Amino acid sequence: MLTDPAPTTVRPRAAVRVRRAGPAARLAVLGAVVVVLTALYLFTDVPGSLAYALEKRGLTVAAVVVVAAAVGVSTVVFHTITQNRVLTPSIMGFDAFYVLVSTVVVFAAGSAAFLAADPLVLWAVQVAVMVGFSVVLFTWLFGGKRRSIHLMLLVGVVLGTFFRAFSEWMQRMLDPLDFQVLSDAFFASLTRPDETLLALTAGLVVLGCAVVVPLLRTLDVLTLGEPAAVGLGVDHRRVVLTLFLVVSVMVAASTALVGPILFFGLIVANLAYSWAGSFRHVWTVPTAVLLGVACLLGGQLVLERVLGFGGTLSTVIDFAGGLFFLYLVLRKGAR
Repeated sequence: MLTDPAPTTVRPRAAVRVRRAGPAARLAVLGAVVVVLTALYLFTDVPGSLAYALEKRGLTVAAVVVVAAAVGVSTVVFHTITQNRVLTPSIMGFDAFYVLVSTVVVFAAGSAAFLAADPLVLWAVQVAVMVGFSVVLFTWLFGGKRRSIHLMLLVGVVLGTFFRAFSEWMQRMLDPLDFQVLSDAFFASLTRPDETLLALTAGLVVLGCAVVVPLLRTLDVLTLGEPAAVGLGVDHRRVVLTLFLVVSVMVAASTALVGPILFFGLIVANLAYSWAGSFRHVWTVPTAVLLGVACLLGGQLVLERVLGFGGTLSTVIDFAGGLFFLYLVLRKGAR
């Protein structure tokens, strides 16, 4: 029977209290932080009509929840099935493929056609293409006997580099106006979500969570490795390919909705492992989601109320996530 490891003791009193608190108490504290941040974002610094502000800000909060759920759940699941906490779906070239798809559309049809295109059609095309690409890649790498994390990392980096290089080649030949329109589409934005696309993305995320929740205990078993999981009766190939499909759909839908946020999943997932105090996915998955909401809402508050929109949230997340990625790689390499 799987049991949580005994908590380690630390000397500072505040740290001792955090360590001694159970996963449920830690999750409750995190939930309270999210509620406070949500209230601050919705009800503070309202320049005009409160009803109008709540309508617009409510869409942003909804987009934050949807993106945090999609990225948090998909990254934790991805870490479990790949047995590696450094890799993420985004690092494997997902965002580069999103850039490539958008660049091809602008390169072939022009920025006017890109802006005039039906957002629903564009979103559907981007989701379908990204999901198709990821399913082919994951099935090829994990469907047979070549289940190598190093191979997956190498293929992801090579494909990501190829996609970026091909995109840059096409971007250099674009009209300056077309390039400006394309560049604006590459910065993740949570403040202007399309209501229809938000509802569709939320529906896909809910369906993905509905598939993952019944498999939370199975994911606990998968942390033991493939031989142990098979010995305990898990149909490893079927479960892994199903979860890969769920991860692909959730990440593709959220990326097509708000744009790429490269290292966001890496940050919230690894922070969730430390904060949850348990390896069980019934705690780590919701912790990752709540941490994602807290990070995005907190960052949006600072960006709007302190910096006056003097920057983009995705740039800050990518910078911090890049440093965090290097830290994780160097720490694991030292071990």
